[in-house]
Amino acid sequence: MNQTRIDFRQAKFLISAPDIAHLDKHLPGDVGVEIAFAGRSNAGKSSALNALTEQKSLARTSKTPGRTQLINVFELDAQRRLVDLPGYGFAKVPLEMKHKWQNALGEYLQKRACLSGVVVLMDIRHPLKDLDRQMIEWSVASEIPVLALLTKADKLGQSDKMKTVNAVRKELAEFGDWVSVEPFSALKGTGKPKVLAILDAWCHPDWLVEELERAED
Repeated sequence: MNQTRIDFRQAKFLISAPDIAHLDKHLPGDVGVEIAFAGRSNAGKSSALNALTEQKSLARTSKTPGRTQLINVFELDAQRRLVDLPGYGFAKVPLEMKHKWQNALGEYLQKRACLSGVVVLMDIRHPLKDLDRQMIEWSVASEIPVLALLTKADKLGQSDKMKTVNAVRKELAEFGDWVSVEPFSALKGTGKPKVLAILDAWCHPDWLVEELERAED
């Protein structure tokens, strides 16, 4: 049963953009709420988006990590969007392109005023690589809350899963309430209700609630 105020199953593709400038040009302004999904190319980002929205092909999955190099935007409603950022850390991409995307991701986090939260997806077996930490640090420095989502949780037994979750929570404790850590499995549905609750809260920042209430009066 869907317990959230937003029905994430209603997500639909809106636009693909090769860079931040293109995104700014074709979206209806830096308004409303955006939740960004970021992670290494093998972190299972597309599978997570499809599982959370209960759509098999909303986000295209690929057996070749790093294949999709576009910002993909999905609309939840007129005010709220999910933003699928290109995977980072992929091996078979020229160094120049890696640097370009590293700079673009930093720019997006620092300049996108409507960004309400960032989901940083990491394979639970290989968490907190350098670029993962950098993404988290960028977000917190910009006062944007982070959900560190440990994907493919079904690959570990319960004991090892919780040992890893607790270790990651301990390592990220320095960021306080800005960062939460949850295990997730697109295959088994592990963690899905808690993740949706966090996303739903991000979709309803106080300023947006007040804005919508004024519009209804």
